[in-house]
Amino acid sequence: MVDGLPAADRPRIALAMGDAAGISPELAAKVLADETVRAAAEITVIGDARVLAEGARVAGASLDIDVVADGEPFRRQPGRPVLVDLGHLDPAAIPLGRISEESGRFATANFRRALTMAAEGEADAVCFTPFNKAAMRLVTPSYDDEIRFTAEAIGFHGVAKEFNVLDGLWNARVTSHVPLKDVAALLSRESILDNLRLTDDALRAAGIARPRIAVAALNPHAGDNGNFGREEIDVIGPAVEEGKRAQIGCDGPFPADTVFLRAKRGDFDAVLTMYHDQGQIAMKLIGFDAGVTLMGGFPFPICTAAHGTAYDIAGKGIAHPGAMRNAVLLAARMASREAAAAA
Repeated sequence: MVDGLPAADRPRIALAMGDAAGISPELAAKVLADETVRAAAEITVIGDARVLAEGARVAGASLDIDVVADGEPFRRQPGRPVLVDLGHLDPAAIPLGRISEESGRFATANFRRALTMAAEGEADAVCFTPFNKAAMRLVTPSYDDEIRFTAEAIGFHGVAKEFNVLDGLWNARVTSHVPLKDVAALLSRESILDNLRLTDDALRAAGIARPRIAVAALNPHAGDNGNFGREEIDVIGPAVEEGKRAQIGCDGPFPADTVFLRAKRGDFDAVLTMYHDQGQIAMKLIGFDAGVTLMGGFPFPICTAAHGTAYDIAGKGIAHPGAMRNAVLLAARMASREAAAAA
């Protein structure tokens, strides 16, 4: 357990404030006010003091934090977060619930700074409150997703993927932010096996000693012996068998419409799906307000809430902090395990 660790053993988390036009400011305030979160990690928030203050007002949260100007040295105190105030956004200039270049620039700058902190050894993990990709693209037209942005920001050239985590159940995927019509062509034995390895590594890093991974089929009824497609026979099945030979605890392919039922009852620790919504729909139905997105494969854990910016409820103070709280706690656990393994 990370909770209650001595101050010297608590992981350092850089928390980037996300899209200011959505629920990100109030989520940041609610997480920073959470005693369990403060006991689990030493948190440095990256953002603007005015935006965080407005988030706290909306959330009805009382914050006990230190505020330092950009570039000013600071000393961490146990259980007391620090806000690095970049002074780059007046919340009065941002219309709630609307995509804007200003909010995209705010989120982009915060995320880049948090990643730099971790890459330079000033933080052990990175978390961020939800972004809006459309707003980010107004600032960086080439912005694809957080994985590509992270890789470019820290000069990472390895393999990284998104995982969704909810109540001990993990969802990984072979393809992610691509059109559905392209999925079949993007599947290969190598890509599936690479994702099995990465999933196995991520689960072990999170403390699961012997991961059990179910692999979802692409086609209805797992292809029905080739009647509805041959991907299960020619690509997915052989990749699973190769994974087994590599001592990965995997099985499948299983029909996608039932595999999450088996995983939820405890038969598996994770499900490797073939495309984005194949797993996302199931996970969000299981628990929308608690799910975490982990970007695995990078040199340090990167976590956020699995939900989005919720423009429709921005400024109302009703955003549920459960997923964001879980994200910070997962990042803290993983960072602590990595530190222990390296000691």
